Amino acid sequence: MAVERPGEFELIKTYFAPLAHHPGSAGLTDDAAVLEPSPGMDLVLTKDILAADVHFFAEDPPEAIAAKALRVNLSDLAAKGAAARGYLLGIALHRDWTAEWMQRFCCGLSADQAAFDLVLYGGDTIRSGNGLQVSITAIGEVPTNRAVRRSGASNGDALFVSGTIGDAAAGLKVRLDKGFSSRGGFSSAQADHVLNRYLLPQPRTRLAPVVAEYASASMDVSDGLLADAGHLSAASNVDIEIRLDQVPLSPAMHQLRKADFAAFLGCLNGGDDYEILAAVPAEKADAFRLAAEAAQCPVSRIGKVREGSGQVVLLDDGVPVDATGPKGFLHF
Repeated sequence: MAVERPGEFELIKTYFAPLAHHPGSAGLTDDAAVLEPSPGMDLVLTKDILAADVHFFAEDPPEAIAAKALRVNLSDLAAKGAAARGYLLGIALHRDWTAEWMQRFCCGLSADQAAFDLVLYGGDTIRSGNGLQVSITAIGEVPTNRAVRRSGASNGDALFVSGTIGDAAAGLKVRLDKGFSSRGGFSSAQADHVLNRYLLPQPRTRLAPVVAEYASASMDVSDGLLADAGHLSAASNVDIEIRLDQVPLSPAMHQLRKADFAAFLGCLNGGDDYEILAAVPAEKADAFRLAAEAAQCPVSRIGKVREGSGQVVLLDDGVPVDATGPKGFLHF
């Protein structure tokens, strides 16, 4: 038997108040939370809005939707060198939401709050006229004046990226195109891997203190490796050279590169990786790599920063690659 849907205030009390453990949240009984930075720390704030059938599929498990909404924000905090403290949640519910769906959504939030050590501070709940939308403002802390921006890269810096690149975009293609997996030559395990990478990002939160200590510039890879390298190079007014043969790839992406190079390039710049792209002074490069390994978040050196004016050059075994086709993710 279906559980009756609660009204707005009962919904907040039943589902969201148990997630709000911080005293400043006031049990979600007030209009605003009160938050004081820890001594010697700056607050870092970031917001992402996720919409059904744009950032996730409406039929995705509610636990995964909740986790993805949180994790894409945690990825932004990690790229600034910040540790997460908590978040504000805005949710616009589709008209046919159920109490069971909401319970599962909040279970997803609760599990990630425990996994990443953060708490709900407050938010807003409304009815959506056009599908589910989830907006999260994540709040983190970084030592005073140590937040790492996009704009600090300098000539001679080494360029690093965490994890592997292109899997999530390949996972989206597998979901949208039933023949993509076979054309790419994916095994069932490889197909499952890329599907999971799209569904459930893995924010590199363990890398945050390493980024804060060593990086001159940093951002997360959400729009695509080349697109985001372009954002970083433009903000720093430098050129970036990326060696394609050094970009870390999963077995699935290695297979796709052999089967369909054009599709491989499209996934490489397809977005949704939520890895960390960091420029590090050359003399600190080895220390950065070792510290990342110690944090159980290995990184790969994929290129360098050169004098310039915001261009990205892609090389494969020293030969320039035309990457003008795949532009990275754009909303408009």
